Amino acid sequence: MALDEASTDLLTQLGESGLPPISDMTPEQARNLGPALAEMYGPGPDVELVVEPADAPVPVRVIVPEGTPRGVVVYYHGGGWVIGALDEFETLGRTLAVRSGCVVVLVDYRLAPEHRYPAAVDDAWAALQWVDANVETLAGARVPVVVAGDSAGGNLTAVVARRARDAGGPTLAGQVLVYPVTDADVDRPSYTDPANQLIVSRGAMIWFWGHYAPDPALRGQPDASPLRADDLGGLPPAAVLLAEHDPLRDEGQAYADRLAEAGTSVSTLLVPSQMHGFFTLLTLPGAAVGMDFVVDEIAKHLASAR
Repeated sequence: MALDEASTDLLTQLGESGLPPISDMTPEQARNLGPALAEMYGPGPDVELVVEPADAPVPVRVIVPEGTPRGVVVYYHGGGWVIGALDEFETLGRTLAVRSGCVVVLVDYRLAPEHRYPAAVDDAWAALQWVDANVETLAGARVPVVVAGDSAGGNLTAVVARRARDAGGPTLAGQVLVYPVTDADVDRPSYTDPANQLIVSRGAMIWFWGHYAPDPALRGQPDASPLRADDLGGLPPAAVLLAEHDPLRDEGQAYADRLAEAGTSVSTLLVPSQMHGFFTLLTLPGAAVGMDFVVDEIAKHLASAR
């Protein structure tokens, strides 16, 4: 199915701006894209509180909705481990907090190439451990914890979910993987499909991997490519959100399939006519479809945990 009109219009606007593709930018140039896009979203819905606790081992932004929180969602943002910042994801975090009724903790993990693999993984894990130790303070009670993230953040979500299993905790009610990076193989059919060379292309993913894990030998490690982990059993229930026109579509589906084969409960939604990034590009109609799915799945995870 063809890319939807709203996404096509956005790509046209970006093309008319004269910006080169990400693969031709420096990391500093690429990091300027996020704030420009974030200005399009507005501030997001009102919430009870937004705070950045000083005692967290990694910078985090805690978004507390009004009312009694039902759970805590630890959210890892996308950006190929190279770009992305808390300010750019606060509107998404506010929306997710209000819609899910959960405290949302946005994690500001270190970025490459200044901090290469496994720095982002270590930060993601440290943040989750801190949240688990402070759930009562964050939410007012011992509520269930869900991990979630998009793209590179989906990669980190998958990794910390497996780490939590192997370490015997924290206990997670669920994991939400939004078009996650699960493998360093950029020769899958969805990568080479000309129809998928859009806001994120095969070339962009090669560029991201080159900054994050320049040593190809490291890319095959399960903490970099979670699809290559030997055992995906015993993991928390998973929700996997995918886009039709996305180089990462095949690896996301492959990860969902392997989770299911290992006995993990998995719900997968492939959204037609959407490109990589649609979930966080909040002006696109597809973002609402993705948010509905994510919120529904979080509600199921919380209910099961109770």
